[in-house]
Amino acid sequence: MPRKLGVNFGCYGPLPIDEQVSLMKKNGFEAMFTGSEHPHLDAVMKAAKEAGITVDNYHAPFNKINDIWAPGEAGENMLDRLLVSVEKCAHYEVPALVVHLSSGLTPPYVNETGHDRFVRLMELASKLDVTICYENQRMLSNLAFAFETFPDKARFCWDCGHESCFTPGRHYMPLFMNKLSALHIHDNSGVFNSDDHMIPGDSRMDFDYVAEQISLSGYQGTLMLEILRKKTSYYDDWTPDMYFAHAAEAGRKLIDKIDSYSAK
Repeated sequence: MPRKLGVNFGCYGPLPIDEQVSLMKKNGFEAMFTGSEHPHLDAVMKAAKEAGITVDNYHAPFNKINDIWAPGEAGENMLDRLLVSVEKCAHYEVPALVVHLSSGLTPPYVNETGHDRFVRLMELASKLDVTICYENQRMLSNLAFAFETFPDKARFCWDCGHESCFTPGRHYMPLFMNKLSALHIHDNSGVFNSDDHMIPGDSRMDFDYVAEQISLSGYQGTLMLEILRKKTSYYDDWTPDMYFAHAAEAGRKLIDKIDSYSAK
């Protein structure tokens, strides 16, 4: 079962790097992730290392991700950003990169152009010993494409919040839990497209279900929160200390819940 508690860097909003990392450490977060295009990546990595906080993965850029399926310069530029992200993982000894396959309600169809680009991405990742974890968004077909095309290499990042608000009624873990290598855990109202990224337990998601699915998977990596204070007004009056303490408490409660399912 999950052995560490983690949180995304920048969850509270703009704070000095050292202050963010100090708040993570103070509240028992042992792991984190950040975007591969963070403008101060060197400083983030240095602060995490000094605090003894592991960086489990980077999140690949996802703005303009639909370009990956389009012929021409825009698609090649998007691929280059993903390839550079893999190279950054290797450089900083970060073992995995979380990648979206598309964005929005009407993304391009899976096609040969995109196929060839993802082949190039997976080839570089394999060469540099970086794991690519594909994350559920809205299109089941894109995930199926990745896991069918790269059955031995592609891994799964389960975003329980996306499942709740982007694809209500569709359950990804029974399909792909055998490939689970990363988690994005957050809460929302379940209203379609309301991706609130709240702290678990602060909205309407069923975390008994979340805990049960993680337990069934046998996953032993980090329970990684992906929370964003500024996505709602709920936390407007919360200080950084309040926010991080509450997030850590919610994360530990969820780990206990997962353990209780595993003990049954």
